[in-house]
Amino acid sequence: MSTTGSVPVSLAEIARIAGVGRAAVSNWRRRHDSFPTRIGGTDVSPQFSLAEVEQWLRDNGKLDSVAGRELLWPRFEVLGSRDESGLAIAEAAHRMRSPRARSSRVEVSPEAERLAAEAAKLGRNEGTRETFEFLLQRWLETHVRQLSTTPAPLAALMARIAFDVRVGGLDEELTVLDPACGTGHLVAAAVQEGASASGASQGVRVLACERDPALAALASARLAFVADDHDVRAEVATADSLRKDPFAEVRADVALCNPPFNERDWGYEELATDQRWTYGLPPRTEPELAWVQHLLAHLQPGGAAVVVLPPAVASRKAGRRIRGSLLRTGALRAVVALPPGSAQPHSVSLQLWILRAAPDGSGAASPGQDALLVDATRFARTGGREAGPGWEPLQAFVLSALQALDLPDAELPDGAVRVPLIDLLDDEVDVTPGRYTSASTEPSGLELSAVWKEVGSTLTDLARRAERLSELEFDGDRPQTTVGVGDLVKAGALSLCAGQQPPDGAVASGGHSVPLLTVADLLADGTPSGAVAVESAPVIAEKGDVVVAGVVRAFKAWVHEGPPTALGPQLHALRVDPAKLDAHFLAGCLRAPANGRQAGTHASSSSRVDIRRLQVLQLPLAEQAAYAEVFRSLRDFETRLEDAGGTGRRLVNDVSDLLAAGGLDV
Repeated sequence: MSTTGSVPVSLAEIARIAGVGRAAVSNWRRRHDSFPTRIGGTDVSPQFSLAEVEQWLRDNGKLDSVAGRELLWPRFEVLGSRDESGLAIAEAAHRMRSPRARSSRVEVSPEAERLAAEAAKLGRNEGTRETFEFLLQRWLETHVRQLSTTPAPLAALMARIAFDVRVGGLDEELTVLDPACGTGHLVAAAVQEGASASGASQGVRVLACERDPALAALASARLAFVADDHDVRAEVATADSLRKDPFAEVRADVALCNPPFNERDWGYEELATDQRWTYGLPPRTEPELAWVQHLLAHLQPGGAAVVVLPPAVASRKAGRRIRGSLLRTGALRAVVALPPGSAQPHSVSLQLWILRAAPDGSGAASPGQDALLVDATRFARTGGREAGPGWEPLQAFVLSALQALDLPDAELPDGAVRVPLIDLLDDEVDVTPGRYTSASTEPSGLELSAVWKEVGSTLTDLARRAERLSELEFDGDRPQTTVGVGDLVKAGALSLCAGQQPPDGAVASGGHSVPLLTVADLLADGTPSGAVAVESAPVIAEKGDVVVAGVVRAFKAWVHEGPPTALGPQLHALRVDPAKLDAHFLAGCLRAPANGRQAGTHASSSSRVDIRRLQVLQLPLAEQAAYAEVFRSLRDFETRLEDAGGTGRRLVNDVSDLLAAGGLDV
């Protein structure tokens, strides 16, 4: 039988277990001879025995209230595959809810089954739902590059839209469908919204489908916990709902979906004569339009569906015939363009398509029918790198616009427009909102209130971070020596690669490609604006590499945390030897403004920075970790400060415009 002794943990994991920063753990290791000895890893990234660490923390009184969950998680990680650990978490949830359960509902290894039993025991002591949500969130964070989830604020917005748009009375039981449910974010939000809409006077029947067995098991576990608070009957099927629909005869009041994008093998050949394609056979290159029609086929008269789609679906030539049919029949009621960062992929301005089945089942649009197009892209965060848009003002704006969906004479906020069918049904049938809207910057009172609330929250967080940083103490008399990057390269402590301009014809928009980052992108918002074929990319920065911009006007250095990214001219990738250098320590030293000025080749802002002349402190590895922790805190503070600055400037401008226009209520 496996024990925690065979499970390795890193310094970062020990810090999470104890609820402290990594620098504190490094200090414990340096100051306490009794601290467990390293059992693996490297000097800069050592690994320790989980059992020994747990015992040491207990002996020294350094375990916090959630340490039990943190102690449990490393054991799920060492199970190996994503599926094995995910199924183990689902099995743990089943045992938490059914203490007497002995046989698994899902097939897992004996080790995973034993771990699930221990997790269930812990959950019953520390809170079953809290333990499950903790394990699920850690699992999603660990496999974020393999999974695409719907952020909770977006899921809540989609559910609210669907319930607002549907027409007809409330039945005794409300039916909600998600044919590609993932881990169940959308259906959980729909249950919450359904309970609010009906005042908990009716039950909710949830039907969900997911082809990935691990995701389906986790969605089922999530819905089981949701059922504790609401009258819910849930069924999660493991199947490909396009190819083999387990709910073919079901008609739903509300349908929500965030389907897989750009899949070519979605069943085009075997589904060519499927009865769901009442608006036209989806082309092989338009799987998203197959999902749209799948949702419509499952709606009751007056039922509503909201689906997340990539922006190209609104304008691609191959789909114009189906888009035209959706508009003529009144099935496509509105399109909302979301800000980049609303959901994966975060660099794309995704869209919400709002669909509704004809209330009388006739499938015909009323005379003078038009479509509502809403451009909400202006709610993207500016001036910072925090993920996601400003959710509160975004939600207020979108819901305000959609309130006028069935009120032809209602006033629309700036950024929303009704477009007559005669203007949409041209040769392109392009329903991209930005093509028809010209939003002004004047916000509504509801939007202003949401932005003020966001600013207040950001400033509170900034004050808390500033207080912690102000406690730092500095010893100016302590002599320090530095070493140049060039010398570190010669010593083998790191490797240095300079980015280059991709060869002609290498830039791509799809296929087997990676994002391309340039200096121009850094001077804008830092988001890669292009892509390049992998085989044509001269230099690709991997996760953990230090990236340096070698030009004075855009000088900066950071640890790359995203997907593999090709680097353009004047960008450099530094890959450290973890036995000699801490990447965050290196990035912190390199991005010091004085360092960049000293290494600049000329005085002008267009001059280049000689990367090899940049200086790095010479410190032992243990001290590097402490510096790295402070560098990260300082970088986080800077990011939040940029967020506050961008949001604050936008707020000041909006209020100034309102005042100058005589909008003050005196």
